[in-house]
Amino acid sequence: MEAAGIPARREADVAPAPATTEPTGGRLAGWTPADPGPLGLAGFAGTTFVLSLINSNLVSARGIGAVLGLALAYGGIAQLLAGMWEFRTGNTFGAVAFSSFGAFWISFFILIRLTPASLVTPHALSAYLWMWAIFTTYMFFASLRTTAAVSLVFLLLAATFILLAIGDMGSGHTTITHWGGYVGIATAVAAWYASFAAVLNSTFGRVILPVVPLRRV
Repeated sequence: MEAAGIPARREADVAPAPATTEPTGGRLAGWTPADPGPLGLAGFAGTTFVLSLINSNLVSARGIGAVLGLALAYGGIAQLLAGMWEFRTGNTFGAVAFSSFGAFWISFFILIRLTPASLVTPHALSAYLWMWAIFTTYMFFASLRTTAAVSLVFLLLAATFILLAIGDMGSGHTTITHWGGYVGIATAVAAWYASFAAVLNSTFGRVILPVVPLRRV
């Protein structure tokens, strides 16, 4: 994820490779890797958007097959690859975020498509969602060193997971699940914006859409 207007500086260099051991700074023989952040954000946004339409009951749950295809290919494999590429660029935050959420979507596909329904109880699904809520929450705090656009994505996503987790607790709370779907749609829109801004700003070589880099401490 490149900081807007500062091409040579990563927006979330939590732990870049030391210059003494990696003098090329992640580049090989003059090759400069492209920023994988926009791909990871787009894969996450697209899959989250379609699933959230179902969670909010705006689209029938019978259309879950469309989500599963996206979860495996775009939200899963493509985003996981973006995370692997972030490791190569030295962006710890992006590597952990995209690799984890790529794995999330692959696990979602396995959970819904391959795991016997009798083995997935509402309480277990709630625990699964709470686990992701915890992960997303601490990643939100780490995101406060990236950009406002990325931080907003993590804030909304944490709220989405919490609402969905509560919705599956006990005998189920349909209204809360629907609200989780609505917040999920907002999360997808925020992620799409962050992806769009990164692609546009990189392509034009200047800031077209602001992402608001946050203060570094």
